[in-house]
Amino acid sequence: MKKDIHPDNYREVIFKDVTSGESFLIKSCVETELKGKFDGKEYPLYEVEISSESHPFYTGKNTTIDRAGRVEKFKSRASAAKK
Repeated sequence: MKKDIHPDNYREVIFKDVTSGESFLIKSCVETELKGKFDGKEYPLYEVEISSESHPFYTGKNTTIDRAGRVEKFKSRASAAKK
């Protein structure tokens, strides 16, 4: 790998899919304060709502993920706009 092409904070980070519970260890520059363990070692942890383990395109399952009430907020705005 070429030297001096990556930022200083380029390191191994755990990406955890909160929908499926799966975790991936990859290198990233993402900022996070969370810590987690992967294969017995501690790494920075970044939680994502969807990944290849839970996305309908990759799983073949059609599911709706609404962790923040976005669907209800949209429906209420849409009904208010019609009036």
